[in-house]
Order: sequence, then structure tokens, then C-alpha cells
Amino acid sequence: MPRLDFAASIADLRLLARARLPRSVFEFIDGGAADEYTLKANSDDFGAFRLMPDVGVDVALRSSATTVVGKSSRLPLVLAPTGLAGLYWPKGEIAAARSAARAGISFCLSTNSVASMEEVADAVPEVDRWFQLYFLKDPDLMRSMVERARANGYRVLCITLDLAVQGRRDRDIRNAFTVPLKPRLTTVLEVLARPAWLAGFLRAPIRFGNFAAAAPQGGFSSIAQHIAKLCDASADWDTVARLIELWDGPVVVKGLLNPRDAERAVALGVDAIIVSNHGGRQLDRVPSAIAALPAIAAAVAGRTQVILDGGVRRGTDIAIARCLGADACMIGRPFLWGLAAAGEAGVTRALDILRDELDIAMALLGVTSMDAFSAGHLWHNETAR
Repeated sequence: MPRLDFAASIADLRLLARARLPRSVFEFIDGGAADEYTLKANSDDFGAFRLMPDVGVDVALRSSATTVVGKSSRLPLVLAPTGLAGLYWPKGEIAAARSAARAGISFCLSTNSVASMEEVADAVPEVDRWFQLYFLKDPDLMRSMVERARANGYRVLCITLDLAVQGRRDRDIRNAFTVPLKPRLTTVLEVLARPAWLAGFLRAPIRFGNFAAAAPQGGFSSIAQHIAKLCDASADWDTVARLIELWDGPVVVKGLLNPRDAERAVALGVDAIIVSNHGGRQLDRVPSAIAALPAIAAAVAGRTQVILDGGVRRGTDIAIARCLGADACMIGRPFLWGLAAAGEAGVTRALDILRDELDIAMALLGVTSMDAFSAGHLWHNETAR
């Protein structure tokens, strides 16, 4: 196994994460819904595109800086909301937020984080913080989440729309990584075989920080079971409109694949649309995020920002997304693999890899700024214009 400083790619960080985590925990990050067609397509579909360079361009001065939802960002990246990041490394959400702050990008905290929104805000006040919200059956609880996020300096509310019910993930079922948890002897043996991870787990027990006051007393499994029952399958676009009014600040909606839904979001005045299939973890056999992106970008037509979430593994993937109309990309698994491998240093390594790969792609494409990317930098199997 390569050391962290020899990790040349996001794929290398994935191998390091797999070596450190118990199998069931690693597969919770790595797995997707059902047969995992969509999970695989999220990354594989980038392979359908080829880049077309412009040469003879002065690229001595290049900048990957851009503006994401009204905030300057040194990279066109946002760390995506990922539940239970603290399961992979002690205080994982705080470690990831610190790395995001150092990289000059935004960090989005999940509703289902281990560290609470207050703990992250206190520990990393300098990072541009977003809060991701699921629809909850209890309107008072949902309102309190919004009010707490605003009171703790979270700038953007990220409303996730593609979790009316929990997707069915075969790997988690096979590993008994379900709610309620049903540990087996094999699970215990896997954990004992990963002493470094186990030591961190024992130092920082897993909980759902944002639900500390609302969840019943009990172990992690009973609390998780309670939270799983809180999601509201009856929520609709009217619910989104009420949340936008309640927040009174920048709002992005996550989980859109259909251009019709993009039109609805634009009509409500959202500040960005996140094209996403939840990392292939909800409904299998839906389009990959990159395949859905062009039609949504065309429907939006510049009226709001578009962020791609899903499948980014290389800096060239970011370049392709920009050419297809994305203003920025979210990354989930890439930073989680880095986090699981080496904590804050691993997240930083993931961001450094993507930054360097993007910078090289810009230089070799003849691009000096994010605004210079265009559809003309994609090869269409025809004479270049």
C-alpha cells in the first residue's frame, strides 16, 4: 500500500481507505443502490467525453478561482454533505471542514452528521459553511434545524429532494449495516482486524449530533432507527417554497436530474441547482449526474448556477463538467476516502490531487480561467472548429 504522500490519485486514496476501515464501514461509503448501475455510470460516463485543446495560447498565468453561490472560491469545488463522516475518522466533519477552509472552498454539513452544526461552527468558524436539510415530518424540528443553522453562521441552505424514502443498498443488507444494526461475528472480526480504526471509534463514540436534543436516549442503533422514521415522504415543492421563505438567504436544491424539476426550482428563485442522483445510493438505473447535466444546464440557461454532484474522480472530470455547463462540482466519496485514510491530511491530499490535475488540464487545454471553458473544448468526433 502506498503512503499518503505517494497517493497519486483519488483511486489510491480509495485503496488506503479500504485498508484502514472494516469492510462493512468501507462498503457503506463505497456502495450504491440495488445492482449499482447508476453508481458505476456516475464515474464511467465521464469516459464518453474527450477534451479538445487549443494550443499556441499563453497559459503562464492560470486561475481556478470562481464564484459559487455568491462566494469566491479558490476551486470550483464544494465538499458534499455526507452522513456519518465522523464514523470514518474521529471528528471527521471538523477535519473535513478544516481542510476545506485551507483550500478556500465551501463545506456542506449533513443533517445526519456525527458532529453537530454548533460543534463544526465553533471549531472551524473561518470555513464557508452550508447546511444540508432533509425533509422532516416534525415541522417544529425542521424549523429548529433551520434556525440553528442560521444562528451558527451557515450561509447556504442545501435542501435535499431525492430522499422521500431510503434507497435499498444490497451491500449494506449483506453486511448487516442496516437500521437497526445487527452485528454478526464476521462484523466483530472485521472490526478487530482494523485496530487503528477501532481505537478512534472508541475514543469518539458515534452519535447524530444534530439530533442530540430531539432523539430518544439509547444506543446508536436505536437513535438511528428513530431518525430513519423522521423523513417526510409527503414533502413537495410547496414545502421547498416555505423553507426558502423561512431561510431568507441563499438556497440550493440537491437531487435533480429532470429538466422539468430544474424549471420548477428556477421559478422558486433558488441560487443553485445540484444535479445529483445521491451518489447512486437511492434509485438505481437513473441517469448518471454527468449524463443529466447538459439538459438541465440548457433548461436553466444561466438563470441560476448549476453544480454537478457525482462521479468526479479527476481534475479532467471537473473540466468536462465545466464544458457541459456546470459552474462547480461537489465531491463526496473522494474526500471521504481521503478522510478515512488519514483524517484532515487525507482530505487535503484529495483536494491537492484534484487541484493539480485541474491546473494541468487548464494549461494543456489552453484555458487560463474557469470562464474560458466552453463546449468547444469537447471533442465531438468531427473537425474541430
